[in-house]
Amino acid sequence: MEALECIKTRRSVRKFTEEAVSREQMAEVVAAAAYAPSWKNTQTARYNFVTDKEKIARLASDCMMDFAYNQKTASHAPALVILTTITGRSGFERDGSFSTSKGTHWQSFDAGIAAEAFCLAAHAHGLGTVIMGVFEESEVRKVIELPEGEEVAAIIAIGHPAEQPQAPARKDVDTLLRVID
Repeated sequence: MEALECIKTRRSVRKFTEEAVSREQMAEVVAAAAYAPSWKNTQTARYNFVTDKEKIARLASDCMMDFAYNQKTASHAPALVILTTITGRSGFERDGSFSTSKGTHWQSFDAGIAAEAFCLAAHAHGLGTVIMGVFEESEVRKVIELPEGEEVAAIIAIGHPAEQPQAPARKDVDTLLRVID
């Protein structure tokens, strides 16, 4: 799949078939996503692949802050990816000081880039994804053991799409692009 086609045809998929996502498929997607740019090449993104049905059910029911839309999506997904990021690296100098006035902003920025690279790689491999940001990290940590020094950046439902959603309308390029001479 060509890069522009992948970007333009990837959609947030919220309905999946029951077909499992294999560890091999996940490894291929993560191997591609590893090429996402990051602050000074820190590569802080980690992809925690959850396939256990009981854990998925608990993540959906206990961690989505009663947001029914995400609870439904997560509970029907064959797998969830808990995207974490290593703290204290993106945006920091080796001595622990911030490199810019943006402070810890770069950690979220890098996680967002990693999430998009992951979703594009999944799409290129025929898988559907949706990034979910409404969750309570302390509740996620009660369901899955995560390493100290990592924060949950997003939860991504992944599976074989049961639908191909249409693209929502996009803003006009003249609205988005500002040319500064």
